[in-house]
Parts: sequence; C-alpha cells; structure tokens
Amino acid sequence: MNSTTLAAAAALVLAGGMTAFAPALTAQGAPQVPGAKDPARVTAGTYAADPNHSLIGWEVSHFGFNDYFGIFGDVAGTLVIDPATPSAAKVDVTIPVANVTTASKGLTDHLLRAGKDGGKPDFFGPAPAPARFVSTAVKVDPMDATKAMITGDLTLNGVTKPVTFEAEFTGAGTNPYNKKATIGFEAETEIKRSDFGVSYAIPFVSDEVELDISVAFEKQ
Repeated sequence: MNSTTLAAAAALVLAGGMTAFAPALTAQGAPQVPGAKDPARVTAGTYAADPNHSLIGWEVSHFGFNDYFGIFGDVAGTLVIDPATPSAAKVDVTIPVANVTTASKGLTDHLLRAGKDGGKPDFFGPAPAPARFVSTAVKVDPMDATKAMITGDLTLNGVTKPVTFEAEFTGAGTNPYNKKATIGFEAETEIKRSDFGVSYAIPFVSDEVELDISVAFEKQ
C-alpha cells in the first residue's frame, strides 16, 4: 500500500474525531502543526503506541485485476529509544487481528469465519490471536538519520518469521491535548501469507501482502 492510499484510509477513520477538535486548534490563533520532522525533538525514554492514531494497512492483488486493502487498528506496544544511540532502539508492537476492517462486510466476516465442519479457517478464524512484532536489530541509514531498517520477529496466525521493515521517522512534538511528547513513524514491508499458514485462494488472491504501518508513540 503506498503512502497516498494509507493516508486516505486513515483520513476516513479519523475524520469524525478530528472535526470536533478543529475549533480548539484555530481558537488559539494562527494554527500550527505540533509535530515536525526534526530528530532533535526526540527525547530518550519509553513510549507507548497511541491506539487511536496508529494503523496497520495491508494490501493484496485480487484476481490480478486490482489491489484490495484493509486496516488493522487498536495497535498496542512500546518503543524504547535514546536519540544518542538510535540503533539500540527496541520496538514491541501487538496488532489485534480480530479487529480487522475492510470496505466489505462480507469479506470481513469471511476473514473471521470458522472453518467448515470444524476444519481449518480460510483465513484467521473467529478468535484469532493478536499478531506481534518484536525488533531484534535497528540499522540507521548512514546518509539519512530519519530512516532505518528494522529487523525483528513477526508472529502471525501462530507462526513466527523474521521480517525487515523500511522505517522512516515522520515527526515529533507535544500533543496539544494530552500534553504528551509524541513521535511518529511509518514503515513498510512485504510478506508471504502462506509463510504464516494462510494459503486460501492463492494465486487468485496474491500470496504477497504489502504491509504499511503508521504509528504514533506517546512518552510514558
């Protein structure tokens, strides 16, 4: 999923809530964006994912005609970071698969449907365990300190595999509502769902799944 697609999806999810907040921002005078892509704004500490403003987008090819995408929300987890040693950062994020959202109720129901006659579900089943990503290494781009390759273990559908994300620092500042120091990141990777035991309808629905992540972390 490209950044434009994810931004559009996020806008649809968040538009209602942000409408209520807009008057408070403009009432203070000329509105200013609280966050900026300035690594100097990042302070050392432990941060927790903001579940209301973090999204995991996924995208597959449908029959080779077009791409179809959905979203996982309610992301939880932590980031431990020290800007003096960014390569030592640790990320531990949990994604509630049961909260998957798509534009089609029929598809969402199918993703969470039990298998026939007690058999294996086509996708996740009615009570899927949350997915989890735990970082094992962070390699900062020597040419651009706002970018890094984050390698770790992704557990999905009871299977754990190593995955590497291309990550980018997108902004830091103070949330004007809860006054918490906040930093944001975007990351993307591609996995094969068959590696995680989800092989239904391959190749009609692509084995390759693009993951596009946008996460806000608030300092604890």
